[in-house]
This record gives sequence, structure tokens and C-alpha cells, in this order.
Amino acid sequence: MSTILFVTWDGGGNVPPATAMARELVARGHHVRFLGHASQEVALTEGGFEFVPPTLARDFSSLERNSPVAMMACFGDAGMGTDLVAEVARRPVDLVVIDCLMFGALHAALTAGLRYAVLEHLYDGFYRRGILRGPMGLSLQLRRLAPARALESAAAHILTTLPELDPVDPRPGLHQVGPVVDVAPRSAEQPMVLVSLSTFRFARMTECLQQVLDATADLDARVVVTTGPAIDPASLRVPRRVEVHRFVPHVELFPQTTLFVGHGGHGSTMQALAHDVPVALMPMDRMTDQPLVAGSVAATGAGRQLKKGAPAAELAPVLADLLSDDAARQAASRLGSAIRGVPGAKLGADAIESTLDGAPRSPVA
Repeated sequence: MSTILFVTWDGGGNVPPATAMARELVARGHHVRFLGHASQEVALTEGGFEFVPPTLARDFSSLERNSPVAMMACFGDAGMGTDLVAEVARRPVDLVVIDCLMFGALHAALTAGLRYAVLEHLYDGFYRRGILRGPMGLSLQLRRLAPARALESAAAHILTTLPELDPVDPRPGLHQVGPVVDVAPRSAEQPMVLVSLSTFRFARMTECLQQVLDATADLDARVVVTTGPAIDPASLRVPRRVEVHRFVPHVELFPQTTLFVGHGGHGSTMQALAHDVPVALMPMDRMTDQPLVAGSVAATGAGRQLKKGAPAAELAPVLADLLSDDAARQAASRLGSAIRGVPGAKLGADAIESTLDGAPRSPVA
């Protein structure tokens, strides 16, 4: 069996696809460990994975108010790349699977001659045309990194998106495995609205969530809100009949859900659709793929895109309409069927194993 090192970062929705594939690989007998930010150690070790503590990587936490400059510094962090090369030299691996946004680690892997795959957990179209050609691409060039060359030199690209929403031209080494989501049997008996924004701390997120809560006050449905670690439930004014929880696993709630209100994060949006649930999406950050996710889903008729910070009076009729919109439900069901038809974690593990086949073992002595 092989040894595989995943390189990740504390970003929230980027982690579940990596851990789901890692669990599948462990179940197949492979040895897996993670290198990431110190803030991830507890969650990853509690998840049953070996965690490699960073030594030179920059401190970073999704719970802090990270400026665009801080985000760019995180993604281009040479320290994480140095930690990667040092760890592989200390304990050789057969393959490194690197989060697509960890450009410092990708550059280090390229320079050191490691064999690596890139895990793309966001829309490929946005990744190639948005991130790499925008301010992030310029920042990486100023840091003397070579993102295009690092991507071209990867042994494989594992893309966790749905072709219908993120059409991609075939290219060597590309595996579009589909969204990596958990799905549970449907159990809804009455209308229920699930509201959940990001686990990452985006600007004005508490204010936006409050407007959504106010907009649900008169809905003829049960309303459940999960705030995650970034928002304190005590900071919210909670309307009557609305339940607010810090955390409830979404896979326990989606089978009962009639409408999902989210931020356009790829993971939560795909999980909602996988349960045939229409969505109302309020992107929190235009520098991410959230607007593209929201727009692509809205274009299929499976939901609506909401303006960030829109007042409750503007949101309320949209949510009420979606709650009873049979056409939106049918469109969400079509997408849900497509997502359930591609077991992303299994296909991702298959892609990693196919990359291992014939690869030289222990690339760094």
C-alpha cells in the first residue's frame, strides 16, 4: 500500500472533500497524513488522521477577520512549502495531494521534484480565469511563484464539481469526480427552511444573517439556523419560531429541508442540491467562486441569487416564493440526481490510486 500526504489550509469548505477522499483511501489500506495550519490539528486528529504540525508556515485561522492581503499571504506561503519538503524528506511519501489554493506548497513541490496531485474544490472556470488572472495571480508573480507551471507539472488534477454547472474541456490528468457530499434519505413531513452561512469569517456576515433571520419571521415553515464558529448566536435577534444552533451536522438536517439559504459555498450548495433542495444564495465574498456558484445554480432554475446585505423586506418575498416553487424544486431534483450519480469521494480516491499506479515510490530520499 502507498503513503499519501495531503496539504490543506484552514478555510472551511475546502477540507471535507480532502478528508472524505482520505477516509476512502485509508479504508483501502493506504497510509494517509495531513499537513495544515495549527488551527486544524484538533479537528483532523479527532477525525482519525495523523496531523503534521507546521513549523515555518504562517499562522492562519478561518475564525479571524482575514484581509485580502492576509489571504494572499496564506495562499502564497513559502513556509508551508518548506514544511512540506521537510516532512517528505523526513518521511518519504508516494504522492502529495495539495489543495489548489496552496500555491506556496505547489511551488515547493515543483521545485523539489515531488510527485503531486492538485485537489480543486471550487469551480475550475473560476480557478483558471478568475483567481490566476486576477489580483491573486499578480500577487503570486510578485512572490516569484510560478502557479501556471506548477499546475501544468502536476501528475493529476482532481476536480470536485458537477459538469453541468462547471463545464470543463478535457485535458491530460484531469479527473472531474463530482461534488463530495454526504447524502441521507429524505424524511421531510412539514416545510423547513435551513439557514447557514459560512464557517469562515467574512466581512458583515453577522449583519447579513440577521437580515435573513428577520426575513423568515413570517414564513409558514419551521426555520432552523446554524451559525457555525464564526458567528455568536447570542449576537442575533431571533424571531419567534426560529431555532438557532451553533452546530448541527447538515446531513442530519437536509433530509427534512424544503429550502436552503446559504452563502454560495460550493460544499454546502452541492449538499443541499444532493438532497433535492432549492437554494437561495447570498455570496459573502466576490473574490471567491461564491457568485459564480450562485449564478450557475440560479440559471438552472434551482434557486435564486441574493444581494449581500439585502434588507429583510426585500428577502422575505423571495424566500416565500421559493418555499412553494414547484419548478425550482424540480430543477433542484434534476441536479440532485446528477450529483448522487457521481460518488465524489470514491471517484476521487480512484483518481489518486490511478495516479499512484506506475509512479516511482518515495520521491524524496
